[in-house]
Amino acid sequence: MTEITEATLDPRQKFIDFFKTFQASTGEYKYRDRIGRMAAANSISLVIDFEDILAIDAELASLIVERPRYLIPEASKAILDVMKVENPEYAASVDHFIARFKGLPEIVPLRKVRAVHINRLIALDGIVTRISPVKQQLIEAVFQCTECGEEVIVPQTGKGVTAPKICPVCSREEGKKRSTFDLKIEKCKFIDWQKMILQERPDELPPGQLPRSIEIIVTEDLVDVARPGDRAIITGILSVEPERSSNREGPPIFKTFVEANYIDVMSKETYDVEITVEDEKRILELAKLPDIRDRIISSIAPSIHGYREIKEAVACLLFGGEPKIFPDGVRTRGDIHVLLVGDPGTGKSQILRYVATIAPRAVYTTGKGSTAAGLTAAVVRERRTGEFYLEAGALVLTDGGVACIDEFDKMDPRDRVSIHEAMEQQTISIAKAGIVATLNARASVLAAANPAFGRYIRQRTIAENIDLPVTILSRFDLIFVITDVPNAESDRSLAEHVVGLHSGDYSEKFRNLIPPELLKKYVAYARRYIHPRLSEEAKQKIIDFYTEMRARGEDPNSPIAITPRQLEALIRLAEAHAKMALKTIVTEEDAEAAIRLMMCFLQGVGLDTETKSIDIDIVMTGKPMSQREKLIKLIDILRELEKESSNGMVKVQELLDRAASQGLDKEFVEKALQHLRKEGEIFEPRPGYVKKT
Repeated sequence: MTEITEATLDPRQKFIDFFKTFQASTGEYKYRDRIGRMAAANSISLVIDFEDILAIDAELASLIVERPRYLIPEASKAILDVMKVENPEYAASVDHFIARFKGLPEIVPLRKVRAVHINRLIALDGIVTRISPVKQQLIEAVFQCTECGEEVIVPQTGKGVTAPKICPVCSREEGKKRSTFDLKIEKCKFIDWQKMILQERPDELPPGQLPRSIEIIVTEDLVDVARPGDRAIITGILSVEPERSSNREGPPIFKTFVEANYIDVMSKETYDVEITVEDEKRILELAKLPDIRDRIISSIAPSIHGYREIKEAVACLLFGGEPKIFPDGVRTRGDIHVLLVGDPGTGKSQILRYVATIAPRAVYTTGKGSTAAGLTAAVVRERRTGEFYLEAGALVLTDGGVACIDEFDKMDPRDRVSIHEAMEQQTISIAKAGIVATLNARASVLAAANPAFGRYIRQRTIAENIDLPVTILSRFDLIFVITDVPNAESDRSLAEHVVGLHSGDYSEKFRNLIPPELLKKYVAYARRYIHPRLSEEAKQKIIDFYTEMRARGEDPNSPIAITPRQLEALIRLAEAHAKMALKTIVTEEDAEAAIRLMMCFLQGVGLDTETKSIDIDIVMTGKPMSQREKLIKLIDILRELEKESSNGMVKVQELLDRAASQGLDKEFVEKALQHLRKEGEIFEPRPGYVKKT
């Protein structure tokens, strides 16, 4: 540790000289100007770049890190001295200023915080997961003697504020050894105080380990700077306090916390991937290649054979469309949601795992391993103090990224409902334990689900095949069905691919692929800097496709092929397709690619198995128009028979006979009765009879 000796120049004077004389590369007096502007902003904090001090005086920089409890107050006093020269009126109106340091050369990982860092200035990088309400800390108490009325000022110490035992007036006059005092709240000095929890980032978490976290204490103008889900670099002093333990005979154990000096909240777009000048050069060279889109699509989960359309959709999801805020304040999302439904062993989970590593910010979770609180947000009570904290969930932590949810169908239905708002409005609203908050959850959702019957049955609708409500299905921009159907040609191709991978034959298959680290930076660069707009040709192409598809539903007997929700999805897909080549204009080619993906989705999922026509109601309501009309006819027959019956009960056999006479087959009627019983529309008063509720 560097000792401050008599030979060392007064640090306060060093700081005064630094503030007055330091010049930026442009020639301006950086800190003198900042101090001069503090009055206009009504600020008491001066942010000092640590690199500037390191460039001028390495010894002083070393002292700040090693002796922050002594040096930071000295720097704060130096700000006051300079302020008295620059703006005497403001200096007189403010009783203190605070020096805040940013940009320490070394960021200590949360897992590497050790005893050697205690009482030193350190920088920590992580995600804010919890935050307490703002409270007030007493820093200077005024006590009044109950006997003589004398007021005694007691400043805060490390052990808090305690009333004096002896009154300085009464003890002299009457020889009293002890006096009683009242706390004069109106004359005391308070500062704002808040506690937050900083947790290590998911991408830094070693496999199989629980994330580490540390308490951060913030005061004065640092309160409410960060919110749950924000990534922040915290500069502060590592402090310790005794750990409360029931084992009083054990060794004296202390736990660490950080007294924050500065909080640097990183922007959502820049905080996960650092792109150097060399990286940018390589990215721009890649974008010039004529087959860049094919390379990107081939580079997504290259060990998985085939699935060209699915990989193209996943690529669009990674790049994303453009969110827009209209003049009336309505916001439309730019994130693309994709659902993969398929037979076991078709590689759905591997695609999700790969996306979780490629996306600049991603969280991978499974349906059984997730709850509503874990996905969205939770209000938790701290064991020691009993206070309630707001804790961010997975979708909040992936704000600006991708949430990969495997085994989506295995989620508890009550938990699944919680992500409705996150998928469309892209916010998480919470009102529990007196905490009412709205958090951002602007994340794309890539989900995978297994069919309810083990394998996907093409003769049934998507809603019948998956145990998912239509309210969730309708929020996905694209849904792909992956079936495992034997085919001699494709099976041989798949077998050769898998055997080749297992035998170590990578050279040919991975020759023109983009390395994962470079692809991650490419995606981050596109999301950060490329914001495409629709060209006139692309607009016309999308309008023509939409009107043509809608024209199919103009006949009252025809199903509706497409809705405005799919129109917005088309625009997002076209923008994402343009981003793949780092283009700022969406061309007709991009619009055609979006239409191709949309048709692939509609023909695979939205096809009525009876009429062989595209019916979007299969996804939006769970039933095609043909089935819905049959169901309405069956309910009408049931009502007629109820009126004819003396006791309101209808014999099932009579219902089957009447339905058959009107063209409804027995299998459909039995399935419909089972569905109506499940929905609570009818009940069985006695065996063989049904009645409407």
